[in-house]
Amino acid sequence: MRSYIYITIFFLSTLSGVVSAQENISFLSSQTSFIAGDKVALKFKTNDATPKYKMYCTNSYGSTVIKSKTINGGVLFELPEHFTKKRGLIYWKVFQNKKVKIKGAIYINPKEKPKSLEMYLGPPSIEAGGNDFTMLVTIPTDSLDNPLPENTSVNLKTQFLATKNKTKIQTKNLIAYRNIYSPLKSGRMLLSTNHQQKNSTEFDVTIVPAIPKNFQISFDRNHNYADGNQITTFYTSVLKDKNNNIVSDGTFVYFFITDTENAVLQTYGQTLNGVAKAKMIHPDKASNWKVKAFIEGISESNSLAISYEKAVKDFNISLFKNNTQVKVGPFTSFMNQMIPDGLQVTLTVLQQDKIIKTYHAETRKGFVNFILNKNFFKKGTYTFNIEAAGVIKNIENISLW
Repeated sequence: MRSYIYITIFFLSTLSGVVSAQENISFLSSQTSFIAGDKVALKFKTNDATPKYKMYCTNSYGSTVIKSKTINGGVLFELPEHFTKKRGLIYWKVFQNKKVKIKGAIYINPKEKPKSLEMYLGPPSIEAGGNDFTMLVTIPTDSLDNPLPENTSVNLKTQFLATKNKTKIQTKNLIAYRNIYSPLKSGRMLLSTNHQQKNSTEFDVTIVPAIPKNFQISFDRNHNYADGNQITTFYTSVLKDKNNNIVSDGTFVYFFITDTENAVLQTYGQTLNGVAKAKMIHPDKASNWKVKAFIEGISESNSLAISYEKAVKDFNISLFKNNTQVKVGPFTSFMNQMIPDGLQVTLTVLQQDKIIKTYHAETRKGFVNFILNKNFFKKGTYTFNIEAAGVIKNIENISLW
């Protein structure tokens, strides 16, 4: 849409008023108001035998100088088409030999029949609840792209769920607009406008749920053993806003887990049909969890307390090859079954309470093997500290080499 400059007319007499400098030229045309696109010719009476006049015209789009045409008893000025197509005031001055002889103004009105009905809407989504709004702007224009006159009525139609509404809005300062506030429910609202027989295109605005209220969380698991293998799944209740709208799919929910050692774990899920779920692997040793969920900066859940029992209560340690090979296992779980591969086992070698070397390995088929490098350890007596699944065992006075 092109920009328009609107000129307020305080006195109608400005249009018909013609100011003459007491010269031998007078304005003959009685019409000072025209329709956009009409041919505009201004006639003047003059007593000059060989009149040579020029007219200076200006409007909000620019200025031009027009040469006169001689007619019987006077002169005629034909305004260029690009001036008469645009609504608004046109000021003119007739001058001769650089001296102004007479001046005045005419007004170009838009055509009454609309050619197009432009419509703009934004933002495209607003929050349910009646506080947020979107603005609709519509501009009825004629065939020459001129906005229609002030106070032109435009019909605004809306449809939301099972409700249809029709209201009238009027143009002011070239446009008609309306702030459309959100309903309490979420959904999609359709909007359109029409004037006379001209209809706008259909627009829609999405009414999204407001921020969710505080919510509840729960959990599910196959057993309560700390086997480092099974999964605990966390669920939220159906997340809703203050108007009982289910929150939008994809809303992030973060779950924070604080364990017995005050370490903080985090997992997250996204809502689907208002429910978010997230998963966390069981700890590999007995632990007590405190779980709470948050929608960042918005709402929070209740707090859960979850306990995990020891799955591995004991294991064997065997030494081979002058105590340089350490075999740990078998590792069995709560039903005396071999634990799944991947349990972490740590061997710490100490001498005189000083840590010499630490090894880490993961179980395979229920066992772990550590091989000590003879080039690293000097001949002497050592202590082996072995930790797995929260169980710690020490073997002292181990001689190497």
